[in-house]
Amino acid sequence: MNGSFSLPTISLSTATGEKSKWESSTTLFSPPNAAEARRLAKQHAQFGPLGSPAHKYSSRFVGEEFPEPIEDEPPYYYLLTTYISYLILIIFGHVRDFFGMRFRQDHYKHLKEDNGYAPLNSDFDNFYTRRLKMRINDCFSRPTTGVPGRFITLLDRKSQDHNLSFNFTGTTTETLNMSSYNYLGFAQSEGPCADAVEAALKKYGTSFASPRSDVGTSELHLETEELIANFVGKPAAMVFSMGFGTNATLFPALVGKGCLVLSDELNHSSIRTGMRLSGALVQTFPHNDMKALERLLREVISQGQPRTHRPWRKIMVAVEGLYSMEGTMCNLPALINLRKQYKFYLFVDEAHSIGALGGRGRTLTKSFGANGGYVAADKHIIDKLRSTNAGTIYGETPTPPVLVQINTSLRIIQGDLVPGQGEERLQRLAFNSRYLRLGLKRLGFIIYGHDDSPIIPLLLYHPAKMPAFSHEMLRRKISVVVVGYPATPLVSSRARFCVSAAHTKDDLDRMLAACDEVGEALQLKYSSGIAGGQEPLHDGLANEEERKNREVMEMKGHGALTYTPPRWKLADVLARGVKDIQQPLR
Repeated sequence: MNGSFSLPTISLSTATGEKSKWESSTTLFSPPNAAEARRLAKQHAQFGPLGSPAHKYSSRFVGEEFPEPIEDEPPYYYLLTTYISYLILIIFGHVRDFFGMRFRQDHYKHLKEDNGYAPLNSDFDNFYTRRLKMRINDCFSRPTTGVPGRFITLLDRKSQDHNLSFNFTGTTTETLNMSSYNYLGFAQSEGPCADAVEAALKKYGTSFASPRSDVGTSELHLETEELIANFVGKPAAMVFSMGFGTNATLFPALVGKGCLVLSDELNHSSIRTGMRLSGALVQTFPHNDMKALERLLREVISQGQPRTHRPWRKIMVAVEGLYSMEGTMCNLPALINLRKQYKFYLFVDEAHSIGALGGRGRTLTKSFGANGGYVAADKHIIDKLRSTNAGTIYGETPTPPVLVQINTSLRIIQGDLVPGQGEERLQRLAFNSRYLRLGLKRLGFIIYGHDDSPIIPLLLYHPAKMPAFSHEMLRRKISVVVVGYPATPLVSSRARFCVSAAHTKDDLDRMLAACDEVGEALQLKYSSGIAGGQEPLHDGLANEEERKNREVMEMKGHGALTYTPPRWKLADVLARGVKDIQQPLR
């Protein structure tokens, strides 16, 4: 069929077939022209339209106690074969190194002493990168172009030397984006945020070209800091140009020798780096285990500092609001109760939770489509940080476009700009997170994290299944992140999905269909049912059942509970999901 198809324009006169009494007819429908159609397609590729009012959910907590998600475990056979897989990789790697250092010495020059200079990387330090990561290096650092919105465009590449280097093919692939930290969908090139950023560029330029302590403080910094402080309910706040640098420079300014920091074992590298730089003593406690934390607090307070047993100058507990690899939230109510009882300082890293959790998003970088970090606290603490924090004294100040992006997105979330849009984004994110999480559990996958978390880890375990899963999803034009050791425990390799308000239900249905196919092919459906995927219960009953299950598990172990492994058909998952996510997930 030659020629192009276009929709007709419908008016009152053409609809009735009669001439109108008026000279100009009333138009009922006019199709978009080519330019408008392209603009809408671009807009929807960045932020999808809401398909139905039913595709929203207001995040809420039901019950009195904060529920800890139960983590499922695969059969021991899979854990055993995972260890064997790593053992085989390590043995083959050492064999290749043994012969390579003797017969292909040119390939190992950088690992040996050269003209009196010691190698920067020894063969042992470099072994994991060369012999394990390099095998699947094409799954990481995929270059992109354009806006990382609902869809993301990848620059296609190939390697001719076993992933040592890559060459661009000159083509691109548009994929569904399940990998970016764009929780509320503010990473857009159009709309109020982009318009405000463009205006700021014309007024302020691209940089303030100075640290805050010199001439790098503008009215944009003061306005943004006031907005953040009001948003999180603190007297004062300050902003930084880098999220990692925020944590790395914060701890040395607050704690030092004679101080103690109690850190969750899964805290981010930036927190651990800051704690090491501070000179304070650091002890870890099991992830989100409030009973273990209380036992540790009693011990360290009663014993005091090592050798001298003097009282600690300060004790600080460091946690994350939402853990980026686990999808779990910190038990904030229990932490606050412990803080009142034991009088320690509490540090909560909200890089992934600010703007993404709760009915109003009050629970920078990951939600606001920007970069940088912030600290919100009492005014005397912020004043101290302004004068002693290395990131403020020596670091580059946040740029005008970043500050305006944060400022505008915050105002949208609060309803000051485009009333209703911020609330809709929060409700869409909560719906999308619960819908995808419940669907994956019902299909039979082991999924970590709390119900409303926009971070959804799908456990893969075997190292060989990381590249296989990544490649199979890319074949279906879906971009995902796969994560393994050392970012996770050795046997807990996983795919991590980042849900956004920009996604539509159709996108998530496509994602579930792809995971169902790939999961069957790679044998990834390990779930026993203990952690969810069952029929829903009414409000309040799910938390009560979870509490009872946890008590049984603590006394008798996982084997004391028996469930039917959830292996729902895809059609049933899609048909039931919208209705069932309105109830507590189980």
